Amino acid sequence: MRFYIVDAFTQELFGGNPAGIVLLGEKEFPEEMVMQKTAAELRYSETAFVRTLESGTFHTRYFTPEAEVDLCGHATIALFHALFEEGIIPEEGTFTNLSLAGLLEVTRADGMIFMEMGAPESFGRIENAKALRALYSVMGIPEAVGYLKGGLCPEMISTGLPDIMMPVKDEEILHAIKPDFPELSVLSEEYDVVGVHAFTVEATDGQIHVRNFAPRYAIDEEAATGTSNGALTYYLYKNGLLKSGDRSVFIQGEAMGRPSEIVSIIEEKDKIRIDIGGRAVTLATGDILL
Repeated sequence: MRFYIVDAFTQELFGGNPAGIVLLGEKEFPEEMVMQKTAAELRYSETAFVRTLESGTFHTRYFTPEAEVDLCGHATIALFHALFEEGIIPEEGTFTNLSLAGLLEVTRADGMIFMEMGAPESFGRIENAKALRALYSVMGIPEAVGYLKGGLCPEMISTGLPDIMMPVKDEEILHAIKPDFPELSVLSEEYDVVGVHAFTVEATDGQIHVRNFAPRYAIDEEAATGTSNGALTYYLYKNGLLKSGDRSVFIQGEAMGRPSEIVSIIEEKDKIRIDIGGRAVTLATGDILL
């Protein structure tokens, strides 16, 4: 099996978020145990296994070192970068990706890859004072409780994977986050979310800065998370900070020394559609001998 290691949401090696990609051609997926062990061996936050169903249509399964997940944004960006480098898809075009999150559209143009997110869904706001204190305390920033500017408060949202969108006042508090990872894993299980996506809309550079934590799936912090920033795009739209047609840039991974840029576009016509995109670079290729 051909494999790639790709840094997604960056133009520079060792930036962005690395993903493992396993290209199966038209072969069936290996046994689930084999894919899980392969993902654990590669040790990246996600590894994507992809089959070619027909020209321009692909079926992808995503594995963390611990479990299979429905969808992964950065691994999808990495995947379609690898498909292009392998000569399987052209430099520009629109393609279809079948995942556990549904049949989603992926577009490659001008060196960037954009993927359609799953339909946005909210699972409720966290407004109770006791619950707020518990959340912010687990994140190591109890002093940030009560930041409700413009009605902002934590909310559980999914565009493929559910996360808690957690607003903080500024970059200083964002960078001060030091989660109690065992407790955050327990809290994530209680809310049945992947993890917490912390953000501030009041950065000095005018961009939206974010950090993502998912110890429930053996990922203490991620440098770039497409699905989470898709969910955050919907959160900001719901709260009147974005409007249909807006293009946003999320800066992530700074605390890890792997700066990433994730671009989102939101449009509402017959339904709300969110696309997440960015660039990618290949670190390594090779063969898995199975």
